[in-house]
Amino acid sequence: MVTYTVHERPDPAPDRLDRGDALVFIKDGFSWLTALFPPLGFISKSLWLATFLYLVVVSAIVAGLTHISFEPTWTSILVTALNIYLAFEISSIERWSLDRAGWRMLGVVTGRNLADCERRFMESWLPSQPMIATAGEDHENQSALANKSRFLTSRPWPFPAQS
Repeated sequence: MVTYTVHERPDPAPDRLDRGDALVFIKDGFSWLTALFPPLGFISKSLWLATFLYLVVVSAIVAGLTHISFEPTWTSILVTALNIYLAFEISSIERWSLDRAGWRMLGVVTGRNLADCERRFMESWLPSQPMIATAGEDHENQSALANKSRFLTSRPWPFPAQS
């Protein structure tokens, strides 16, 4: 079983099918590419800031440990441990990057593979979405406003009319 988090753009399309097509599923788990060569793992997910920070941090660690005459074997073990840690956290870094860009996390889904997770999510998400959303309004706010206006119009006026 695999787990994915589902993210929506900051400016979703008004049509629910277009919104569904633009959703991003991020797999939660270990990345072998990031464990073996982190810059390549970051670049494959378009995490440019993380790539730059990794190169700066590792260069500083290696330069600092070399400057204090730390044994090279221990330096390589430290860098390898950092790479393995990043391989476990690459999906969290990707989610953080989307969050910084204004993307909204819609939920978490588990299934046998990506296709199964997409099917499961769409089966539960699509029916709750309006066919075409009003431009400029949040979909959750629309239902709240509809409920509020229904509440206000269904109550009779508590004061008698003045003549």
